[in-house]
This record gives sequence, C-alpha cells and structure tokens, in this order.
Amino acid sequence: MPLIVTLRRLLRHYSEIYTVFLPLFSVFLVLYICILIFSGRHPIAPSPGLPSPGDSEDTLIYLHRSLVEIPSVTNDEYEVSQFLNRYLTSKGWTVELQSVSSVPPRNNVFAYRGSSRTTKVLLTSHIDTVPPFIPYSTKDGFLWGRGSVDAKASVAAQITAAQDMLASGAIAEEGDISLLFVVGEETDGIGMETANELGLNLQAAIFGEPTELKLAIGHKGLLIAELASTGKAAHSGYPELGINANYFLVEALYRLQHTSYPASSLLGDTTFNAGQIRGGVADNVIPANASAGLTVRVAADLDAVIALMHEAVDAVPHVDLDITLTYDPVLCDYDIPEFDTTVAAYGTDIPHLRGNHKKYLYGPGSILLAHAENEHIALEDLRDSVVGYKKLVAYSLGYDIDAVVNTSSQVRV
Repeated sequence: MPLIVTLRRLLRHYSEIYTVFLPLFSVFLVLYICILIFSGRHPIAPSPGLPSPGDSEDTLIYLHRSLVEIPSVTNDEYEVSQFLNRYLTSKGWTVELQSVSSVPPRNNVFAYRGSSRTTKVLLTSHIDTVPPFIPYSTKDGFLWGRGSVDAKASVAAQITAAQDMLASGAIAEEGDISLLFVVGEETDGIGMETANELGLNLQAAIFGEPTELKLAIGHKGLLIAELASTGKAAHSGYPELGINANYFLVEALYRLQHTSYPASSLLGDTTFNAGQIRGGVADNVIPANASAGLTVRVAADLDAVIALMHEAVDAVPHVDLDITLTYDPVLCDYDIPEFDTTVAAYGTDIPHLRGNHKKYLYGPGSILLAHAENEHIALEDLRDSVVGYKKLVAYSLGYDIDAVVNTSSQVRV
C-alpha cells in the first residue's frame, strides 16, 4: 500500500508540472521556430563560400553576388532595379528610375553625382538576363549563376570602378561620370531606346558585355523576323483536302538556311538561325498554320541580306516573311593601345543609344558561357575588369591612365 500511495503522489505532482509548463514550453518552441524561419527571409540571402556584407566583403563581390541572386529574366527586372536604386542612393549617387513600362513594371537606372545630369563619360550595361534563372554559387575561384557573365559582372565591375575612382579623388565628384543600367537588352533593346529620352550628351559611352577583357573592334548587326505559313486543316487520312503549312514552312527554312549571305573580312560570316518552330495541333491533323522565329547576325550589307531573304521566301507559296527588328553591323572605338582587341558575333545595346559619342565595348567573361546552363566567371577576371573600366574612363576623360589606376584602391561595402 505505501508503494501505491507514493506512486500516486508522484504522478499527481508531475501532472501538475506538465499541466503548467508543457503549454508554456510549446509556446516558446513555436516562437523560436518562427524566429528562425523569418530571420532567414532576406531579399538577398548570403551564399556559402563568400562573406556577408557585415564581414567587410568588398564592393565588387557583394554587388556581383547580390545582383546574380535576384532573378531578372527579361520583363522581370523590377527587383534588380530596386536593389540598384537603394544601393547607389546609399552611396551618395543621385538616382533616377526611368519607367520603361508600367505593366509589368520595368525601370532603367540612371545615376550621377550631385545635380549634374550631364557627364562626359557613361558606364552602361543591362540588368536583364535570358531564361531560366540559375541560382548563385561559388566554387574554386569561379562565380556561377544566371547573369554571372551576361551582364551582371559588368554592372558590378562598373559600379566598383566608378566608386573607387570617386573615393580616391582620381576623377571629379560631379560631371565626369554617370551610370546607366537598362532593361530589355536580351530581346528588343527597349530599355536603351527609352534611355534616349534622358537627353544624354556624352563624349564616350563604355558598354559592358563579355569580351574576355578585350576591346571589341565591332560586332555584327541583327535581323529578327517571323516566318509564317498558312495552309488548310484537314483529316490526315485525306491530305489532298488540306494544305500542309508545315511542309511549306520547312521548304522556306531550307532555302533561307542555304542562301549565301554577305560576309565581312572584319566581322566574319553572316549567320542564320531558326530558333523556334511552331506548327500544327495534332499528329493526325493537316496543319493550317506554322511559324518560325528567325535571328540573323549580319556581318555586312543589311539591305542585301533582307533582299536575299525575301527572294528565298517569295519562291515558296503560302509563306510570308515579317522582319520586326534590324540594325547594321556596329564598329566600335578601340584606340587604346593597352588593350587586346576582339570581334563580337553577338548584338548589344550600342546601336540603340543615339549620339556622336565614342563607343567602347568591354567586359569580363566569355560570351560562350553567357547563355549556357553552366554560366560562370572567374573571380580573377571580374577583378581585372575593374582595372580595365578605370583605364577606359581615364582615357575617355583625358586623364593619365596610370595615375588614375594607381591612386585608386578598392573601397568596401
């Protein structure tokens, strides 16, 4: 009996403890879990392998990481523009967000020092990327992720170079330099076209794109077109009752692919690409409609390329060619002896920015990795590009290049 009484007393005693403390413990446990969850929800989360801004992370790495971690596939650049607005404003820049569209919201970012919107030199690149988004990561001295090369590397390096030169006094605080980061470069150039409304009057514009740290002599022109074929739907068992739009589209594509287009001794061959093909509704239905999206990199004589394409298409019935965007091959300035040179086969925003200014095309990374699944850049190249941008700015301003580079040292976040 005494043993049973003792057990009853113990159970009664601990049941009172559980009744009071168990609910309290549960509440504290829930609060602790919530704190852990929400404290990790940063707009830009730190990545493993690199220090956070609070650990004296240098400007270049912080900016590059932050930009790449924000998805900004074309038409979805809003968050990147907001990040740049906050960051540049916090560093003493006067920032204007230029609206490109309201639905979806898209903004160019234009920044300058003080109150003077008119500057001698413009550093510019684009903040949109091709799909799909690839998360940021680091490994063995390389920085990975969508936009890590094209062209957030240039954006980060340009800002770093500008801030470094300003902090050291190597360039004037006001009137020497401005920054412009635009949307839409990967598709139609609408961001840079809209930037013309800013009324910039420049001596030189330095465009940031992957050139492997070389100055581009020039790059090919561009032609974007839609090829459309119209037929007549019918049951596949009775093809004589229909007109197969796919067949005529394929014939036109074959003729376009096998046309000899003008070439250039400087820029190489004009290249043709059918990037997307669409046609038909089912395997057992004669397709009434078919289309293809075309991109031509024009090395020479845009008018001749257009004429040859129409000649090829006009020979095929039921097919129409609609050319939606063109610009001629671009020749850049490369009059700085310290740089190696290259030729770019891709397009840029250079032809979209109007004016009589000098046009330099330069940046870190390889275009061969720019749109790839394994897009990445060497940290060493990223750092070297900061020096390259300083040299280009100094030369464009008429300053001594060595003096500008040697008197500036990288600032911290």
